[in-house]
Amino acid sequence: MSCEQSPKSLLSKKNRSDGVHITPELQKEEKEAVDNRKTQVVMSLNKLGIKADEAPVLAVLGSGGGLRAHFACLGVLIEMKNHGLLDVITYLAGVSGSTWALSSFYTNSGNMEHIEADLEHRFELENWSIWESLQKTIEAASLENYSLTDFWAYIVVSRQTREFQGSLLSSMKKHVEKGTLPYPIFAAIDNDLHPGWKDQKTQKSWFEFTPHHAGYPALKSYIPITQFGSQFENGRLVKSALERDLSFLRGLWGSAVANTEENKKFIWDEFLSLKEKLLGKHQLTQGMIEKEITVDEALLELTVDYIKDEKDPSIQKKLQALQQALDAGRDEHGEPECRKVAMMIQNWSNASQKEQGLILETLVCHFTGQASTMALSTALSVSKLTISDILAFLAKTAKCIWNWEWGTIHNFLHQHHGSNVCITDEDMCSRKLLHLVDAGLAINSPYPLLLPPAREVQLILSFDFSDGDPFETVRATADYCHHHKIPFPLVKEADLKEWAEAPTSCYILKGESGPVVMHFPLFNKDNCGDDINTWRDKYGTFKLSDTYSVQLVKDLLEKSKENVRKNKEKIIRTIKEVVGSCPETS
Repeated sequence: MSCEQSPKSLLSKKNRSDGVHITPELQKEEKEAVDNRKTQVVMSLNKLGIKADEAPVLAVLGSGGGLRAHFACLGVLIEMKNHGLLDVITYLAGVSGSTWALSSFYTNSGNMEHIEADLEHRFELENWSIWESLQKTIEAASLENYSLTDFWAYIVVSRQTREFQGSLLSSMKKHVEKGTLPYPIFAAIDNDLHPGWKDQKTQKSWFEFTPHHAGYPALKSYIPITQFGSQFENGRLVKSALERDLSFLRGLWGSAVANTEENKKFIWDEFLSLKEKLLGKHQLTQGMIEKEITVDEALLELTVDYIKDEKDPSIQKKLQALQQALDAGRDEHGEPECRKVAMMIQNWSNASQKEQGLILETLVCHFTGQASTMALSTALSVSKLTISDILAFLAKTAKCIWNWEWGTIHNFLHQHHGSNVCITDEDMCSRKLLHLVDAGLAINSPYPLLLPPAREVQLILSFDFSDGDPFETVRATADYCHHHKIPFPLVKEADLKEWAEAPTSCYILKGESGPVVMHFPLFNKDNCGDDINTWRDKYGTFKLSDTYSVQLVKDLLEKSKENVRKNKEKIIRTIKEVVGSCPETS
């Protein structure tokens, strides 16, 4: 298929396989999948003793919480499946660590026995390879929009979960289109709009991913998931990109497992550790270093020292070393190029701190840009990685750390203007790039993606795996709904504070309209007794996978399963009430 098609074919508001979709309704593919799911739901309700002529729309939400949320969400899914409850669910949605669980669920075709056995196996043995992760990251570093999300996805999340997911989100279609499994929704937010979220709880901050599409529900604008990352102008596809794998998306969805300062320290330590491993593995002995590689190495040392301390007096020496390396490679780089770079280096001492940063960024972009044009059509094995590949990757990563750049992707709404489209927000259309990050930075549960009227959700089972107050997601969602006049159960602050002191395993929240909400705190009086804080401390959000034994994993799975098991009858009773309140169909 050609990357370029006529604007008329791509700007049509009708559902198509390509281009930007502007629609107030559900995407056609989602609607068909949800309709196909209804038969399964009605049959499964009957097995639970619930007579229903029409399938209610029930949703399960999993909050963020790092590896704790990953394990606990899997426990919930396993136990719901065991009791026939998962078969009556229409939507599964997650934030951060819960998205890791949901992706495992779908890539294993919902086979919970296999998922549980595989999870225990992964934590019995140290089967994570730094070199396999590194290969994936270096390949990603050759991409135009490489950011810390790539580094986080392949170096951190793959190690935390001890698995790579090389399959694609679009590959989940085969199960959801038949209605065999619930329809999945994965949450992110637009980080460039985060200031507006803090001030006004702006709806357009939220971004969603499904097996069929990616986009902004508040703007009713989407693209096919297979084109996520491709470049658009005025709704027209101008440059195709391959669909990113699930490992990358898991890094994007789950990129806020700690606060910013903790994350910065962790990533910087990881980067320096990798630098030592790489440059130790590939000895830079005399005769191995080519002239152009010497430039890369000098630039890397300069970049690392600058990030450590912008006022370090040794930076001037590193600049001189870069100049010498460049002079030595004059025949390789060309006289005009050498003069241009030499001028930038000479201007360093007279430049402001901001200007110095721009100079260094220009140098990094120039030389890593040269490296990234190398043919990478054949997959590199670790043993075949060149020092040039490694140094280009390290320099590019250092630049991303310096700029703290996450989730960089082409904005499919760029220059999306015209009388036949619905996007009138100039800020949305003017940005060439988006920066998508963990939705937990806004609300640590994907409520905003399940509340649009088009999805018609009647009952939400909200499983909260958050650190700290287990009712913060409810509080934040109620505030969000109040801002935008969205029906949601009324919650009193005094009640939330009282419940948080010693939570039980289930709370049922009802309003005059909108969905009924059943909220399940992970650690509670029913499954922990008086040891709630002990259990919370045992499973910190940023607890590394290396500190998880198989028994710790099993214990956490059991706690989350227990919450489902203890409340099975309450869940069934609430579903009966929802079914009873459904309008009769002719």
